[in-house]
Amino acid sequence: MSKYVIGLDYGTLSARALLVDVATGQELAQAEFVYPHAVLGQEDFPGSSIGNDAALQDPQDYLDALSFTLHKVLETSGVAAQDVLGLGIDFTAATILAVDRKGIPLCFQEKYRSNPHAYAKLWKHHSAQWEADEMTRIAMERNEPWLGNCGGKVSSEWTVPKIWETLRKAPQIYHEAARFIEAADWLVWMITGQETRNSCCAGFKALWDREAGYPSNSYFAALDPQLADLIGTKIPHEVIPTGTKAGEVSVAGSELTGLFPGTTVAAPIIDGHAGIPGAGVVTPGKLMLIIGTSAAGFVLDSADQKMTGICGCVSDGVIPGYYAYEAGQSCVGDAFGWFVENCVPEKYAQEARSRGLSLFGLLDEKASALEVGQNRLVVLDWWNGCRSPLADYDLSGMILGLTLKTKPEDIYRALIESTAFGARAIMERYQASGIAIEEAYAAGGICRRNPFLMQLYADILGIKIRVCSSTQATARGSAVFAGLACGYYDTMEASAAVLADKCEICYTPNPENTERYLPLYEEYTALSQHFGKETKVMKRLKAL
Repeated sequence: MSKYVIGLDYGTLSARALLVDVATGQELAQAEFVYPHAVLGQEDFPGSSIGNDAALQDPQDYLDALSFTLHKVLETSGVAAQDVLGLGIDFTAATILAVDRKGIPLCFQEKYRSNPHAYAKLWKHHSAQWEADEMTRIAMERNEPWLGNCGGKVSSEWTVPKIWETLRKAPQIYHEAARFIEAADWLVWMITGQETRNSCCAGFKALWDREAGYPSNSYFAALDPQLADLIGTKIPHEVIPTGTKAGEVSVAGSELTGLFPGTTVAAPIIDGHAGIPGAGVVTPGKLMLIIGTSAAGFVLDSADQKMTGICGCVSDGVIPGYYAYEAGQSCVGDAFGWFVENCVPEKYAQEARSRGLSLFGLLDEKASALEVGQNRLVVLDWWNGCRSPLADYDLSGMILGLTLKTKPEDIYRALIESTAFGARAIMERYQASGIAIEEAYAAGGICRRNPFLMQLYADILGIKIRVCSSTQATARGSAVFAGLACGYYDTMEASAAVLADKCEICYTPNPENTERYLPLYEEYTALSQHFGKETKVMKRLKAL
């Protein structure tokens, strides 16, 4: 009788479950749940001082997504719960929850329903920039050895800045919280009844190292004496590696999910990182691009290469036996969406409707007709701050070269080019540190839907890009981990060989276009240096 595994992928606005045959990799069913509360901000908490950079979520949406999607894939496929061997979960991170000793989020308590710091702080919650900057400054003064693992700078997207922000702005929440936990680990707790912490989130988002553990208590005390015992009390020392078993579905977890009690639950992983084995990337020499609302660029290597301008380097953080390196961009698809929603005239919308096209489809058509450099624009892709290589979320986007002749398609193409330039800057940072990159792989909805964008990326990067054909590449990655954790496969390579996407779509760079993009990329690099390092004008504008 056939057996199955499920990959569960939690993104920024929705969660998706994918049920696959563990022996063949065949997709049998998938389901999606859109979070009713979406992303909460300052406007949702009148009278609070959470700030314009807040990005919060209601964790009840996560539980509802868990129950709906898992029940749905079982119902749609007709698969019996007892034939599901394992569940793997990925989650966008760092997404941090303050919970009580039973794991119940503090925002579920009536007295904290109006306190924004009691809610989940989503990955793009950037209001802890001051805390991140102070963490970097103090770490540099103390010559903290772990700083080299995270590119030399702490990001406001990470775990500890968000926790410290809670202590500074809502001390009652900090002191009442028994634990601060990643949403991925929290879901595993709700399903299994066991609290665990996974090495991917701990390493890439919480400053943990396989050999050294977390930073010392003395470092946290230097930030604030009240943080001295953060590790060991509100964050436990123990961390379990990816690809291992985190626990089994409990009786309560069975009622929540519809899965059979005793079903294996794998150690969870960050969503973008799950796309690495989801695309079959389990060895070095490949750049893995996850392109969505934001973007990430990953590589694997057998050595620990210290470098600046990346988000992290974690041993066994994704694929056992390798160091996984992460860098990323905070705004990609979000920038395209912003432009279409706010900057395109009605006559374009009318043309799109009359031709049966989406507005994106029309802009793709018009932008693809332009020659390289014809728009005479250069954009800095910092609409949501700069994750890599500057790790500075007080930076903002810029369009240079506008004239009275500039058309919407000119700007749209320049926006896409800027995100590709950002990806190239990340690739070159890896290469300059001695990591060889022979080809790229890409996953995400944009990759499948937009051939124009992917060809442009191939031209600007100057390397071949293979694209996942599955609509659920990251969920496939979580299924790969489930296949390993439940013991059906002995190695990650064996599990990925069957359960990963085959990436049969391929984009080959046009050498002429690659050459013609070089002057534009040089201008992008010069502007990045000037506005990112040499002048504070963007920060002054934001502070007005």
